[in-house]
Amino acid sequence: MPLKYLLLGVAALVFGSAVFAETVAVESPDGHLKLTVEVATTGAVTQALALDGKPLISPSPVGFAGGRFAGVTRRAENSVWTPVWGKRSVVPDRYREATLDFGSYQLKARAYDEGVAFRYVFPGPKPTGVEATAFNFAGDYTAWYYNGENHNLGPEKLSLANGQRRPVVTIKAEDRGYLALHEADLSEGEPLLLEAKQGGTSLRIASKPTAAWRVVMFGRTPGALVDSHLIELLNPPPPAGMDFSWVKPGVAVWDWRINGAKVDGYRYEMSLPSWKRMVDFAAENRIPYLVLDANWYGPEFGHNSDPTKGGKVDQVKEIIAYGKTKKVGVWLYLNDVGGRKFSLEETLKQYGEWGAAGVKYGFMNGSPEEKNRRTRLITELCAKNKLFCDYHDGPVHPYGQMRTWPNAVTREFCESQLDGHKVFMPKTFVTTVFVNMLAGPLDMSNGLADLTQAGRVDHGVPVPSTLTGEIARTLIVFSGATIIPDIPEYYRKHPELLRFIAAEQMPWRESKTLAGEIGEYIVMARQAADGAWLIGAATNESSRELAVPLSFLPAGKHEALIIQDGPKSDYSTHAEDYQAETREVSSADTLHLKLAPGGGACVLVK
Repeated sequence: MPLKYLLLGVAALVFGSAVFAETVAVESPDGHLKLTVEVATTGAVTQALALDGKPLISPSPVGFAGGRFAGVTRRAENSVWTPVWGKRSVVPDRYREATLDFGSYQLKARAYDEGVAFRYVFPGPKPTGVEATAFNFAGDYTAWYYNGENHNLGPEKLSLANGQRRPVVTIKAEDRGYLALHEADLSEGEPLLLEAKQGGTSLRIASKPTAAWRVVMFGRTPGALVDSHLIELLNPPPPAGMDFSWVKPGVAVWDWRINGAKVDGYRYEMSLPSWKRMVDFAAENRIPYLVLDANWYGPEFGHNSDPTKGGKVDQVKEIIAYGKTKKVGVWLYLNDVGGRKFSLEETLKQYGEWGAAGVKYGFMNGSPEEKNRRTRLITELCAKNKLFCDYHDGPVHPYGQMRTWPNAVTREFCESQLDGHKVFMPKTFVTTVFVNMLAGPLDMSNGLADLTQAGRVDHGVPVPSTLTGEIARTLIVFSGATIIPDIPEYYRKHPELLRFIAAEQMPWRESKTLAGEIGEYIVMARQAADGAWLIGAATNESSRELAVPLSFLPAGKHEALIIQDGPKSDYSTHAEDYQAETREVSSADTLHLKLAPGGGACVLVK
């Protein structure tokens, strides 16, 4: 027997079902990432991911039983996405794609420089079998997971995970870089759910089969994941004929946490006189929005609370009209009870006709699949009525909707700092921004100017941060509606910090995560719509000094307002201590920022 046939026979005995009938590789445009799909002679299909030839994800099952490989087609894209708003004004859209045909379904695979993704396309009915997709990691990496309105799970070795895990999953692949598992363009069906088995290093998909993209983000640093647009790019553009030129992101003041605050003999309430004070303050500081929260149309869970006729509806119409005279838009809260008890279409139509800016939707009921369907419906209805939308209270995770529906500006896909009758810790913040925020814009309600929350009706627990840390968080968190929670008088006590907030003029021209480690600290720089650069730094419970090069600045000299924690600052004592200075800087300079425990720093460069 010729040697070559003998060797083939030995290979068949050794590898068994791993003898491949077809191997399809898709490389990222920069050549560093390679997604390989292999079809065995048995019909089994696997996918694997390598970085510079070394495995990140070992061969892992994908697809459905019964498919027969019928060929592959390829294409590439090299274009630019210009978002209505986002982390930056221009986004490269570059990838290579292969579509494998299996008859009953197609497997579409893409490789970007920032990660890889694959999805199933069903020419006919979906297969009735179980989706085989899993991710067999090439090492016992360290992972962090989304965990609802609680501290994130992790850091945890993959081998220690057991049971269900929810994305986003952020993974440190030893010294190779960072990965994140999520999904994109969930047009219908159940949101992604993962499952781990203790002792292994795999995560398998436990949710029902969908046509959503299964996404593996990649970055050399955790900050590269934060800066990525991969999730949005995997969503389709807006529907033909839809105009979103009216969508203007920005900071918003909020009436929920001011309720009960007393200052100079005045007591704030959720009513017209206080709303006017908030609108006046917003207008003075180039803040474009006011958010009205629950109970304005009656008790929010009351079945007789009519969201277009009940409670303070006349006052609401008046504040919307008053806000227009000051160029301040007004958001309106809508609870799921009112959204279902009364005609949703008519309610949102009325809000649009009143001239409201957006809708904050709370406490949506239903299974995850039902909530996804309803969220998409509300988002589309809001778009038709030129309304922003913000989903709270255990929402469906973001999956890049802001590309298709730019009015989907934020979501409470996190432990909101001041909500839920509990307060998170500094380590929660510097973990969430590397996990939850990879999915999309977050509403975290940072930015208190009085750390004690004294006198608040709903919740008076002091916030674990420093003043500079609080204001830095408003910049670091990516959101199309940065909702700040305090009263005007407290912000006016701190003019330098108020100046920083007022400078957060969106949409952002550019965003750069300058440094950071998951659960430790983060340094974010964003360029405002008027060209100013803002830098925000935040740390966990440990103090630290950070060197921040300013090499991203344009040539020339610039004036920098630098705000740092003072010597008395400490998140555990709630001391309102900070130091501010103004000095000249250039792109050749490096700032040395001192952060107190639980603190931060703010820098405004013009």
